Amino acid sequence: MKWYYLVIMAVSILMSCATPVPQEEAPAPPPTPEIKVVTNNTTCTTLADIDPAIRSDVEDAFTLYRDEIRFKKFPEAKGLWKKAYYTAPGANGKATYHFDDGIKIYDYLFENEKDESKRGSLVDTLLSIYDKRVECFADDGSIIARKAFNSYYKYAKYTDSDETFALFRKVVEMKDLETDYFVVNPLSKLLYDRVLEEQISHEEGSQLALKILEIVKRGKANCEEKYCEAWNVIDQYSPPLLSGLEGIRGFYPCDYFMENYYGQFEEDPTDCDNVTEVYLKMVWGGCDPADERFIKLKEAKEKECYVAPPPPGPLKLAYDALEAGRFRESIGFFEQFISSSDDPEKKAKYQLVISKIYYAHIKNFASARKYARQAASNKSNWGEPYMLIGKLYASSGPLCGPGTGFDSQVVTWAAIDKFEYAKKIDPASNEEANKWIKRYRQYMPTKEDIFFRQLKAGSSFKVPCWIQETTRVRTVD
Repeated sequence: MKWYYLVIMAVSILMSCATPVPQEEAPAPPPTPEIKVVTNNTTCTTLADIDPAIRSDVEDAFTLYRDEIRFKKFPEAKGLWKKAYYTAPGANGKATYHFDDGIKIYDYLFENEKDESKRGSLVDTLLSIYDKRVECFADDGSIIARKAFNSYYKYAKYTDSDETFALFRKVVEMKDLETDYFVVNPLSKLLYDRVLEEQISHEEGSQLALKILEIVKRGKANCEEKYCEAWNVIDQYSPPLLSGLEGIRGFYPCDYFMENYYGQFEEDPTDCDNVTEVYLKMVWGGCDPADERFIKLKEAKEKECYVAPPPPGPLKLAYDALEAGRFRESIGFFEQFISSSDDPEKKAKYQLVISKIYYAHIKNFASARKYARQAASNKSNWGEPYMLIGKLYASSGPLCGPGTGFDSQVVTWAAIDKFEYAKKIDPASNEEANKWIKRYRQYMPTKEDIFFRQLKAGSSFKVPCWIQETTRVRTVD
């Protein structure tokens, strides 16, 4: 199961198109992925190329350093390994084990070194070993992937994240849809951050995001049995995280929205909220109004969601802008109406509309919560705003953790709190709240999870990330 824990750990922690949600630190580095690489003859100096007068000593060094490694004597192995490696990096012309051995030696030294400057120097040597291996032997991208992976997790403090991102991109260029599974989650996180921080163009970001989604889809469809669960774990993190970029207009094409959301409409084509949400996503995605699926959506919206148009003024302008997918403009007009109204219930109604726009379309969870709270303050005993906040929290697993495991599971505590509160104050929320509670209760941590972290069921716990709410510790078992 080593690979499973590797994938669970092999993600970064941590959506809005305007302001990134505060993120948590990355988890402890997972073990180095094991990669089998088919090698060709080397272009580097081999034993056969060196002076016969020293060849015997170098051959002995190759043998002796491995004896030291066998007994875990890594510091003692270092000198012998250096003699072998630097004199004949091509070894016998085919063997590559000495690169792996060098990484073992320097990893050990790195883990046991306290001096930060020396640790940085050890990392430089470690990364140079990956580079030398690529120089000496043919690489299909697997060695670069391994270097990027360890740069991201083990050596992040001593490496440049832009260089690590470039390495991951290189892997995708080389391996395309056959990119290694352990590349996907850290690459998704690095891409997500760079798009939000405008360090990469939307065009470049979109191309890479769509490629990553293709890789995940293919990985799930064609996985070997022992890796299928790994791809399922990845599927819980990468696509939800990258969906946070939907709030950037034009980032994803219509096909993306059709593939990901049209099925949602088909599941419940008579629910007005559902129909409207999917319809607006197609408008936002620039879908062709003549597309048969778009026509069905529009017809369903006209049938299930008809209301008499409001009189001229901010409210009509708000709905006109919303209908056209101009979400921020629409919010501005809704805010104008709210500020001019003296009716608390109307204020609450349209504050919740704004909250839903931020949640479903702009993907700014913090702003969505802010307006949901305002709506709740203007209309007492109303469960719907709390239901929405619960959904915001429940959707934050990939934002606040790796999509699975404890760091992502704790968001369910805060989410269930909101669903239960909605039930408590508003009987009309009972049915929906019970559905969501049942759905997310199964994702709570286990007794073993909380014991490992020295927590007790019922004790107080502050959910980190953007949520920052105090809740109770609970377990699924």
